[in-house]
Amino acid sequence: MKSLNIKTGFKCNSRCKFCIQEEERFCGKNKITKEIKEILKSNSVKFKSLILTGGEVTIRNDIFEIVKFAKDCGYKIIQIQSNGRMFSYMDFCKKIIEAGATNFGLSIHGSTKEMHEGLTRAEGSFEQTLQGICNLKKLKQLVFINSVITKINYKDLPNIAKMVVGLKVLSYQFAFMHINLKILENKDLIEEIVSRYKDIKPYVEEGLQIGIDNNIRSKVEAFPFCILNEKYHENISENYLPEAFIFEDDSMRDFTKMKKAGAKLKGENCKQCKFYEKCEGPWCDYPNIFGFDEFVPIKK
Repeated sequence: MKSLNIKTGFKCNSRCKFCIQEEERFCGKNKITKEIKEILKSNSVKFKSLILTGGEVTIRNDIFEIVKFAKDCGYKIIQIQSNGRMFSYMDFCKKIIEAGATNFGLSIHGSTKEMHEGLTRAEGSFEQTLQGICNLKKLKQLVFINSVITKINYKDLPNIAKMVVGLKVLSYQFAFMHINLKILENKDLIEEIVSRYKDIKPYVEEGLQIGIDNNIRSKVEAFPFCILNEKYHENISENYLPEAFIFEDDSMRDFTKMKKAGAKLKGENCKQCKFYEKCEGPWCDYPNIFGFDEFVPIKK
């Protein structure tokens, strides 16, 4: 099923160190209600699956109105991507479910307050997100967890896995960070926050195995096949992602084509790998900084 992803704006109630939209939070345009409704209505025949994201979509005053309008337009799947903080309010959870939201992708980046809030730079966000997950589970909702991998938290990934497995979420994903412009332009920030695939591999695989052992789907995103032990290739998210179209600014873009056009890169040696056609490669900024030496082709 094709998925429509609408970036409703860039305002956020957290200040995550790694956010790909770091600068946009201050200068990016936020769509007004009328704009979003027009996008929803004009695409309702082509798409039945919708993702609403930001910034932080849940802090919009019109969020219930937008979700209800999407439901009335005929969208069957309405996912809310969020940092989870607003879901700490049970009344908010009930209202957005009543409006028509069908599943929730929440983010948590550490197994402790210190780790998570050190990355989100938002006091109270750890307990709020945990409470949000618990509230949605009490209401029998589908909850997916996303954790962005950084140099700061990669050793904590197995602990994050144990925590979210204990919360009985439907699935969780470790996503390799998409490096923002502010980090790219600062060598000290690259050193501080950007992890190396060769360092994080054992912690990622341990975190994936915890999900496997507990019958909870565990995934990784933006991981070339050659980085992981072959037994974990089935855990690579790109194997299962639907055809996605992103509406950002004033235009809609085919996300699959964007990645093939240069958002992700494969090196010359990658052509020797048996997974060359299937693998997307890492986000382009990573090999532009560190090169392709870590990516060793798996022989055909």
